[in-house]
Amino acid sequence: MKAVRVILAIVIARAFQATLARFVMRGTVAVDLVLVAVVYVALTAGAVTGLLAGSTAGLVQDSLATGVIGIGGLAKTIVGFLVGIVGTQFIVAQPLPRFVVFFAATVLHQAITLGLGALVDHRPFGTPYAAVGGQAVANPLVGVVAFQFVELLPGAVERRRMAKTSKLRR
Repeated sequence: MKAVRVILAIVIARAFQATLARFVMRGTVAVDLVLVAVVYVALTAGAVTGLLAGSTAGLVQDSLATGVIGIGGLAKTIVGFLVGIVGTQFIVAQPLPRFVVFFAATVLHQAITLGLGALVDHRPFGTPYAAVGGQAVANPLVGVVAFQFVELLPGAVERRRMAKTSKLRR
């Protein structure tokens, strides 16, 4: 059941990434929803699940993009595993620590992706500080809001159900 939820999260993130890309990707600010999903899964399910989610999501994303297949998969695999370790070793239950984890995961992902791209694809490494900085701020914002939404949704559904049953009893 956990595997189905992980795959569903990756598929939904990839679908939103593809459909909302033209609205969200403005200038230097880009949101990698697939990376946000991998970090979320790694924080909630642990290192091994984060590793598997990262490799699956990265390879799916690489296969749908142009360029060398495997660079994004390796980057998301490493990030998923390390975030899973951080999630099990530290208390990451409040928005600020989650923001820091999403921020660090985004910077690490971009460093691995740019470094491997320079090594394998012979692209110039360059210094895309604005792009990395924009994504390093946008991903944590989206990730923290998504975390809060997912945590509050079951309680809201239960409160609504209880309100309906109390109205019916009157």
